Amino acid sequence: MDHPLGAVSARPRVGKVLVCLLVAGLVITAAVATFELTRVEDEEPPRPLAVPSEIVGPDPLAFDDARRSAYERAAAFGLSHVLFAKSPGGVVASARRTADFRPLVEEAVAGSGIDPDLLEAIVFLESAGRPDVIAGHDVEHAAGLVQILAETATNFLGMPVDLAASRQLTKRIDEARRRGDADAVDAQLAERRGVDARFDPSQALAGAVRYLTEARDRFGREDLAVVSYHMGIGNLEGVLRAYSGRSNGSIETVVDEEDLDYVRVYFDSSPGRNRGAWERLYSFGDDSQTYYWRVLAAREIMGLFRKRPAELERLSELHGRGPSAELVLHPPDATPRFAEPDDLEQALARGDLRKIPDDPERHHFRIGPGIGREGARSGEDSAAYPTLRPRAIRLLRYLAAQVYELSGETTPLTVTRVASDEASAGSLPKSTPDRATHASIHATGYSFDVRRRYGSGTQAEAFQWTLERLGALGLIAWSRDDALIHVTVSPKADVRPPTSASR
Repeated sequence: MDHPLGAVSARPRVGKVLVCLLVAGLVITAAVATFELTRVEDEEPPRPLAVPSEIVGPDPLAFDDARRSAYERAAAFGLSHVLFAKSPGGVVASARRTADFRPLVEEAVAGSGIDPDLLEAIVFLESAGRPDVIAGHDVEHAAGLVQILAETATNFLGMPVDLAASRQLTKRIDEARRRGDADAVDAQLAERRGVDARFDPSQALAGAVRYLTEARDRFGREDLAVVSYHMGIGNLEGVLRAYSGRSNGSIETVVDEEDLDYVRVYFDSSPGRNRGAWERLYSFGDDSQTYYWRVLAAREIMGLFRKRPAELERLSELHGRGPSAELVLHPPDATPRFAEPDDLEQALARGDLRKIPDDPERHHFRIGPGIGREGARSGEDSAAYPTLRPRAIRLLRYLAAQVYELSGETTPLTVTRVASDEASAGSLPKSTPDRATHASIHATGYSFDVRRRYGSGTQAEAFQWTLERLGALGLIAWSRDDALIHVTVSPKADVRPPTSASR
């Protein structure tokens, strides 16, 4: 059956709620993989947005409490592509606009103990440094530099917001822009800042600091305060209580006594472990549960903008050439490509490529009919040798085994393209987006495609979750089109198929 696997969403849904709205949703499972990062000789901070130098752990679905900081680095890398792909005007332009507000950020956090880098990252993520942006068409929704709801501004943060006047001025601003009357636009923007504090950068940042300070006081941790900025204080408290199993006592006491942080709660919640917490996280139906990781990614982008601008430009170019981070994992100048069929033969002889097992009952995937060692539907000889890099084969086996364990669906996934040579681009369907890039990444031996046709909706949903989690951990980059899921495996991924359904 066909099933519309959902794409990774572009940006967090803006707006901060303070009540807990919890609807039990479809649950699949949670997991982790970690990597450590190299430091350069000048002792500048690590670069989690670049290719991971190491990914540790043969079973990324086994939470390791001792590696919490590595989880943060992994998730910041794994969730960074959307910031590069969707930042208005590009990631460098967004970082430049955001950096303009750094003096105001420093002023806003003075004496609060809030990390200015985190507040600046929130600015990048919420508005890309645009103080007049509105989420939607009504200023009642999230608005301004840090995207605050009108209700939150007035009822929780004590910010003056004249909603009727703000709406009227917004309409006049739009009309002036359509006329091309820049002077009128500037005058009305200034007037709106006077009636709606969310559009005044200083007041907006001060409001964000008040929110984060209140949330930090409530939970006792800065990371949880940042999580709540998008999820909402009440919603996050519900998640923490579900994870801990403690409905009584102050939430700060619960967090302290149970040693809770967001790494642990997020990566250690699944149907088999702490199921209630996972149900609540999944039930939000937006990007709340991954918001913190994208804030960390934004913080690293701003660090690169200031300290390694050439590296940020390089990453921006690589992210911009495809629908995922696959070229960040395998830059053309770093990962060898197989140019001709003979290169594949030689790689197979050396052991750089290996034959893919085709035992659907055991491995829960099958090789599509006619798929040869070049990944093309060619002659009988080539169809006998579908190949991938050893790490990619292990990842494929791991992925298929997890989908089976989660769904119980016996219909195997169908692999439709594997290692190929760059000369085979002409064999790709004409509908393939960016055929040259697609052929090039398959020529690394680290990519495979899976048909978007499943035995059940449960299998499709299990596949969706597994892709999302492995992607968030930097183990894979993936994308989809109408017919297939395209997966590229990190050169550092080293997983092993699980021996039992323990999650």
